[in-house]
Amino acid sequence: MEAIKEVCQEAESRMQKVIEMTKKDFGAIRTGRANPAILDRVSVECYGSMMPINQVANISAPEPRMILVQPWDKSILGSVEKAILKADLGFNPSNDGNVIRLAIPQLTEERRKDLVKLLKKDAEEKRIAIRGIRRDANEIIKKMEKDGDIAEDDSKKGLDEIQKLTDKYIAEIDKLMTNKEQEIMEV
Repeated sequence: MEAIKEVCQEAESRMQKVIEMTKKDFGAIRTGRANPAILDRVSVECYGSMMPINQVANISAPEPRMILVQPWDKSILGSVEKAILKADLGFNPSNDGNVIRLAIPQLTEERRKDLVKLLKKDAEEKRIAIRGIRRDANEIIKKMEKDGDIAEDDSKKGLDEIQKLTDKYIAEIDKLMTNKEQEIMEV
């Protein structure tokens, strides 16, 4: 029974990582509101190397439709502005010499629907990842039963436990997707 617990704990740990990735990926999907996570994928060339924008600047959202990027070193302001333009996020940065302001344009109905489609596709990929973890765990348990390491009853209990974990984490992905979809469709 101890071996099954280990398999379940390993599966749950991997499923939890998928949930964390889901939250991160969903956070990067743009909504009508300003969200500093939108800039997470932007890299800035400074000091001779590429660095994530959040390591060279303070990023905040002081207003619902405005993101403020304040580099810690004013000499890289131009590089930060170029990096934001190059990332092709659909923003037009305005540089006043101290900070960069990004005005978040209102999303069109068509763009909102496209973002929801993207969101649903991403959520399905995460569900597939969870099911893949379930399959791996089930194979380990079945192999342990076949090899005679565990009894058939223990094997069934282990498979049921893995299925409960799978259902729990898929429901969590669905909940995250529903919340994000409402956020996107909110005008």
